Amino acid sequence: MLIVACIKQVPDTTQVKIDPATNTLMREGVPSIMNPYDTHALEAALQLKDQFGFRVVVLSMGPPGAAHTLRKALSAGVDQAILLSDRLFGGADTLATSNVLAAAIKKLNDEMAPVGVVICGKQTIDGDTAQVGPGIAVRLGYQQLTLVDRVEELDMINKRITVRRKLEGRHERIETPLPALLTVVREINRPRYPTVNMRLASEAADIEIWNNEVLKLETETIGLKGSPTWVAKIFSPERDKGEIVGNGYNDPEGTVDLLLNKLLDKDLLPL
Repeated sequence: MLIVACIKQVPDTTQVKIDPATNTLMREGVPSIMNPYDTHALEAALQLKDQFGFRVVVLSMGPPGAAHTLRKALSAGVDQAILLSDRLFGGADTLATSNVLAAAIKKLNDEMAPVGVVICGKQTIDGDTAQVGPGIAVRLGYQQLTLVDRVEELDMINKRITVRRKLEGRHERIETPLPALLTVVREINRPRYPTVNMRLASEAADIEIWNNEVLKLETETIGLKGSPTWVAKIFSPERDKGEIVGNGYNDPEGTVDLLLNKLLDKDLLPL
């Protein structure tokens, strides 16, 4: 059985700036990193490999430079790294992206070995949509388990998985048949550090590149043509300076009146 981890190379958002003239991201000189949530997805896949001996394949869709991030995954211990890269994939929104990733997973399932579990990060830090993982699950017809913070049991005899989901103010325990797709949160694990030998080996390892000649997808369903949504504008929001109202320590009631009056003046409270 295969475990597939989907990862993405993203700009380090702590160093991203926005061009005030074009309202686009200034990527020049900005380092790229593995999406932080995906590092936990990768670790979750490797832990299943450690426990059951599964083969782990990592997928990433992106430009040729994304091979650097895949090498980091190889240095952590995955068995195979595949980069989905083609100019036709460029400009993809979450719908088109999930289409390409789902096609690659189906190809692995049909030609290599049955895929039992697909693991993605909860979301990416550059898009923050949390849509790609669920989109893959829908396209493949896999059970969908989001916000997972613990894999409690994997029953290989009955082909079932039990996980714990982190919800607001509570946890939810779910059991479902395989194959399943998980999106994981940071609390699920602590990513391992690769050894020096693994780092060196990853630099010499081959990164497979699958383009659309391999996946054979209709051009109308991928890239910009297959994307019904697009980003019209990126900008830094303007924020007014805060205001201190009244003296809440010595005159709490008067301060409340001042605050209510200000909110009413701005029509922020229902009458």
